[in-house]
Amino acid sequence: MSVRTRADLDALPSYVPGKTVPGAIKLASNEVSAGPLPSVVRAVAEAATAMNRYPDTGCVELVDRLADKLGVPADRIATGSGSVTLCQQLIQATCADGDEVLFPWRSFEAYPLLTHVVGAAQTRVPLTSGHELDLDAMLAAITPRTRLLFVCNPNNPTGTAVRTADLEAFVARVPDDVLVVIDEAYKEFVDDPHVPDGVEFAKTQWEQGRDNVAVLRTFSKAYGLAGLRVGYAVASERVVEALRKVYVPFSVNALAQVAAIASLDAEDELMERCRAIVAERGRVRDELVAAGFEVPPSQANFVWLPLGERTLAFNDHCLAHKVVVRAFAGDGARVTIGEPEENDAFLAAAKAWSAE
Repeated sequence: MSVRTRADLDALPSYVPGKTVPGAIKLASNEVSAGPLPSVVRAVAEAATAMNRYPDTGCVELVDRLADKLGVPADRIATGSGSVTLCQQLIQATCADGDEVLFPWRSFEAYPLLTHVVGAAQTRVPLTSGHELDLDAMLAAITPRTRLLFVCNPNNPTGTAVRTADLEAFVARVPDDVLVVIDEAYKEFVDDPHVPDGVEFAKTQWEQGRDNVAVLRTFSKAYGLAGLRVGYAVASERVVEALRKVYVPFSVNALAQVAAIASLDAEDELMERCRAIVAERGRVRDELVAAGFEVPPSQANFVWLPLGERTLAFNDHCLAHKVVVRAFAGDGARVTIGEPEENDAFLAAAKAWSAE
């Protein structure tokens, strides 16, 4: 006799992280190649001497710093072990058996996995031919069972972004009892002034009486803390209270909290790095387009190559050139913008593929 687990988990695919291949350049996980700033590393090293103590489960100092930075009350902020954990908590807090979660597809690959684990039904809405979120189709897909929908902005893995006017029109038509979650993991890389700041957008919605808008952000990407796992949600007091009820105690560890606060202290320097990545993103896209690739305009720290059935062959080609990209079989390849020399190595591989 063996332990019985949920039968439906047998059919659930595991989350597939980007590969790490010894000796190869990793452009698969949207990490910032430069890593955390020296001042952040020093802060973590100093805090490590107290790792025998439990962390502050409420992340009070970090929440207060974020509240001050964002101009929102502290009771509208919840923290989590990366924004992906907050995605799961939001589904847990809004969905019971028979409820639905709606999201664009392709989008962040954790959405369907987390929805299944929680036990909710999922509705996937195809992207447009331009690899953008189809907001009209998402509205049409809402049913009385829909409890939550994700708007990944910029979208992972395509890098495309929803503009302010379109998002306003969309939210105005979403039923009040459906939570709209704007997932902004890549917010710091946005340079299009027509793409909204999710928190400012949410504040405007709240002022208009719509409290069904929440925003997710993370310290994993622009802040270079992917290995420490810390993210946050900004939402109405009711949603934040619900998030805290399904929160696993102490899940944001003490070093992650210290690193996040130190990163906020060094934000000007970090944003300078982001601007350099944005410039590289433009260069990489321009060279790929010139080489004959279709590459949608990106507002994130990666570019998307919609290669369809050629995706796995392209992935193997890049691996042979010691470059690791993120392949989504049958759809395309997502390529992180790294340091200039890393990008040059990828471009050489891509151009060699294009010339074949």
